[in-house]
This record gives sequence, C-alpha cells and structure tokens, in this order.
Amino acid sequence: MSTLTLKNIPPHLHARLRESAERNRRSLNSEILARLERELAVPTVDRDKLARELSAFTKRLPCVDHRIGDRYKRKGLK
Repeated sequence: MSTLTLKNIPPHLHARLRESAERNRRSLNSEILARLERELAVPTVDRDKLARELSAFTKRLPCVDHRIGDRYKRKGLK
C-alpha cells in the first residue's frame, strides 16, 4: 500500500475534515480516503456532448403554440 503525505493544509480545511471524520466515526485518514474514493468514483461528464444531445432532443420536440393556452387562461379554463 502506498503512502501519501499532505502538506500545507489550511487550518479551516483541516478542522472541517476532522469534524466530518468525528461525525462519521472515522479517523482523519479514513475520512480523507473515503472522500477521495467517492470523488474519483463520480463519472466525468462531457458537457459539450450533453449540450449537443439536449439541443438535438429539443429540436425534435413539436412546436407549441402558446397563444392557445393563453386564450384558455384568459377564459378561466385550465
């Protein structure tokens, strides 16, 4: 197993990690490992690809004439 040493941790960050470790009933080391594992397990998101897919999806949606709904609203119909 490898060893990693963290240096120059800001005091406020160290305090927050320690508090979180206590809440989770873990050592500071275990808390940091758990957070690293959770962060690295999150899949990366290709925002450009998602934007292209969303744009293509919305282009396929039917056009809605909102004036029809507005007419019903003015008449008090839902």
